Amino acid sequence: MPVTNFEEIRFYNDNEVQSALKQYVSHPMVKTLLQFTFPEKSYEEIKQILEECHSIHDFQSKVIYHSVRKVLEKSSEGLTYSGFENLKKGESYMFISNHRDIILDTSLINCALYEQGLVMTASAIGDNLVQKPFLLLLSRLNRNFLVQRGLTPREMLRSSLNLSEYIRHLLLDENRSVWMAQREGRTKDGNDVTQQGVLKMLAMAKGDMSISEYFTKVKVVPVSISYEFDPTDVLKMPELMAKRKEEVYKKSAHEDFNSILKGALGNKGRIHITAGSILEEKWFCELEKNEHSVNDQLQAIAGAIDAKIYKNYKLWPANYIACDLLNGDEAHADHYTKKEKRQFERRLTRRVDFKNALEVNSYLLMYANPVVNQEKLNENKI
Repeated sequence: MPVTNFEEIRFYNDNEVQSALKQYVSHPMVKTLLQFTFPEKSYEEIKQILEECHSIHDFQSKVIYHSVRKVLEKSSEGLTYSGFENLKKGESYMFISNHRDIILDTSLINCALYEQGLVMTASAIGDNLVQKPFLLLLSRLNRNFLVQRGLTPREMLRSSLNLSEYIRHLLLDENRSVWMAQREGRTKDGNDVTQQGVLKMLAMAKGDMSISEYFTKVKVVPVSISYEFDPTDVLKMPELMAKRKEEVYKKSAHEDFNSILKGALGNKGRIHITAGSILEEKWFCELEKNEHSVNDQLQAIAGAIDAKIYKNYKLWPANYIACDLLNGDEAHADHYTKKEKRQFERRLTRRVDFKNALEVNSYLLMYANPVVNQEKLNENKI
């Protein structure tokens, strides 16, 4: 399929970077981001940095990497990561991770990849999240490609096929790593589950290959992103409560934008990212022998991704405290101190109506579910 078929969804080509930067360099929000990133520099000095950006890699390494590091400095107790040392330099991978933050998830993975000298990702983003022109600009400059939302079933089929072909083109023709969330939309309740539909879309471009052959070829790497605290936890509560009450939830006009800002600037505590081991050819061969239907194979692949995400999820004291508060016991008390428990309880009382049992339960589940999933995984192995 020729690259011109990807015009509606692609990010900028390197030869378009300078004209895009010149077009938006004075936009108030872009200007704010740049001054946040380089507080010690005059705006003329910042513009000089932009003039030296002649490719997306230039922009990411000279600007965005420093933006992410500044965000971490201002709003977290630091980023650590593991598993990336097992990946090979110069090779592309299909990264699939849990999804908690609209912008930061992929930005932090790219931060780790950049520091490790690995191929950075092209990353999927819903077109509903970049309705503002400056957000679309930044996304295209940051190698984001668009997942089109709100389509009719027929349009969705065409769009999914095009998206699948584009991802294949990036991975196999351009040798560009790709990141996608394991599901459409962020996990609201802390229960990270891979949607089979995401894998089905990826498999649409397999051509003559079997599903196992294709997923082996693109090298699927499950990634676990573990935030100690979710700065958007309160913003997620209305949708979570509506779901539990079986009510229809309608987003407010600026909800996604507010979540982006709160996710970037709100306190996240410590953050850890683990790149899991690649789903191997041997595993896929066994899958093909045992599962004959496409749906069964996709379900098994989703389960394997989930298992690696659960296993590699870094559990923080807040996760264990929430689990114990939920169950009314101290089964995990050796994983936290009394002081940490008091601090989490204060956080809880500030964020939810303590008289509303469903609200308290929903908030605690956000933090407890990663513990529940990891323990279930361990029990199943016994």
